[in-house]
Amino acid sequence: MATIALLSLLVILIREFLAIARLAEVEKMQKRALDAVARDDPKAARALVDELSAFVAAKPETAAGRRSLAELRGEIIDGANLVRLAETEILSPLDARAKIMILEAAKRVSLITAVSPRALVDIAYVVFEAGRLIRRLSELYGGRPGTLGFFRLARGVLAHLAVTGSIAVGDSFVQQIVGHGLAAKLSAKLGEGVVNGMMTARIGIAAMETARPLPFIAVKRPGLGDFLSALTSFAAKKDGQAE
Repeated sequence: MATIALLSLLVILIREFLAIARLAEVEKMQKRALDAVARDDPKAARALVDELSAFVAAKPETAAGRRSLAELRGEIIDGANLVRLAETEILSPLDARAKIMILEAAKRVSLITAVSPRALVDIAYVVFEAGRLIRRLSELYGGRPGTLGFFRLARGVLAHLAVTGSIAVGDSFVQQIVGHGLAAKLSAKLGEGVVNGMMTARIGIAAMETARPLPFIAVKRPGLGDFLSALTSFAAKKDGQAE
């Protein structure tokens, strides 16, 4: 029994180590991409593209992009353009799926927190949904976070939120809601749900940037505006059904 327990522990430790190593690989690729673009280094760009292709090889959504990039690779001498092309060809399908995941999570948070009777329940559900979203986005982009890897990833997301000043919904977001006349269209409780949903979207965007193997260079970084209209339309529809 002791031997079995020891072997099980060893397997768990190896799995956690590999998961953390994979997350570290993402961080390295992000830095190398910025460096290759800044120096316009063709050799570094080719090595990076090879690593990126191998990293997401298990993702069927990237197959067409990887084939297209392989066909065009010999024609591209510019290192910076090669990195940009790799980003658009390989990661765009995953980006599209990531945005759907973020919006779906934001909708769930908006709906659940709008009907929950207590603020503590709201907070607990937002934390739960945010944690699940962070893990799912990491898996989408090829990461395989275990328990320790997840905590490292979550710490990275929180650090990103702190650096970008996006850790809370600020006045600009409130002004957006008022400016669109959304506050008048929604009940108070559903309005709170929308705010909670947008907070979840903020976390999702930060998680997307943290888990994505390449930084946003050629592709525009998603913003709250990409989710605001869909989320408020969803909330308004639910509000109308409740009346």
